[in-house]
Amino acid sequence: MASIKSLKKDIDYLFFELISDCFMFTSLHDGPKKTEVQNLIEEAVASRNEMIDRANHPDGKENPAIVKAYFASLRKELLEKVDGYFERLSTISKQ
Repeated sequence: MASIKSLKKDIDYLFFELISDCFMFTSLHDGPKKTEVQNLIEEAVASRNEMIDRANHPDGKENPAIVKAYFASLRKELLEKVDGYFERLSTISKQ
């Protein structure tokens, strides 16, 4: 099982890449698209903070099997959320 420190680094890395792409987009575009991307950034930052908080406070601390399943589901949710955010950014840029 990967460490909590590694999971938090993964969370930070993936959200940083998303936010970096969003900032690149906003520096190249103006108008309503820029506002949509800024809203996406705000949502992503809130999601990142919530995931870090969840990583710091796992459920079922006394049972290793529950903790392992909790972190596996958190890692899966992380990938799904970040992928969804990247898809939203892609959709905004195609409009």
